[in-house]
Amino acid sequence: MRKIDLIVIHCSATREDRSLTPDDLETMHRRRGFNGTGYHYYIRKDGTVHLIRPIDRIGAHARGFNAQSIGICYEGGLDCRGCPADTRTRAQ
Repeated sequence: MRKIDLIVIHCSATREDRSLTPDDLETMHRRRGFNGTGYHYYIRKDGTVHLIRPIDRIGAHARGFNAQSIGICYEGGLDCRGCPADTRTRAQ
């Protein structure tokens, strides 16, 4: 098992009036040249937590810190106009 001493939280940069499924996230990351979603966990607006990448597999989410971190991404991060905002729901 690799040594993990950091948790990195990301947002999906999705508008709060839109949704982004785990499959959509996978497609976005593959289009960017990754071999799958770079985060370990994805948390939907309804609070559903998806394990996307096994914890023992190094992520692709924070250059320089991937080897010792876990990447967690929550759905959202943009308001209805597409501007950065804290859109986290109570469930998240």
